[in-house]
Amino acid sequence: MNASTYWFLAVGGAAALTHMGVFAATETLMWPELANALGFGVAFFVSFAGHRRLSFQDAGTSVKTSFQRFAVTAVAGFASNELVFVLLLRGLKLPPLLALFVALVFAAGQTFVLSRFWAFRR
Repeated sequence: MNASTYWFLAVGGAAALTHMGVFAATETLMWPELANALGFGVAFFVSFAGHRRLSFQDAGTSVKTSFQRFAVTAVAGFASNELVFVLLLRGLKLPPLLALFVALVFAAGQTFVLSRFWAFRR
């Protein structure tokens, strides 16, 4: 495993834990779908900062360009996440935290590919 893959997993793990922590703290206060969106919003900044500084530190794009591209990448990942989350939560009646975990894992692959080959293009 090369260093950028290690950092991608570490940063992604930190962002996922942030996302899940915000979700767990707010899911009883609002619809689970909104708690998921709030968790995403907070985790987005953890993810961007970590990926820019660690996972893709040799990016050939400016911070502004990377941020704009990563925002598109992250929103696409969140759209996948929310779709899978709703299907698992409402369709299969999985517990909310389990549904979120599966949805986060599902979206991680998409986010890696878009981040590596577009948002932080080398």
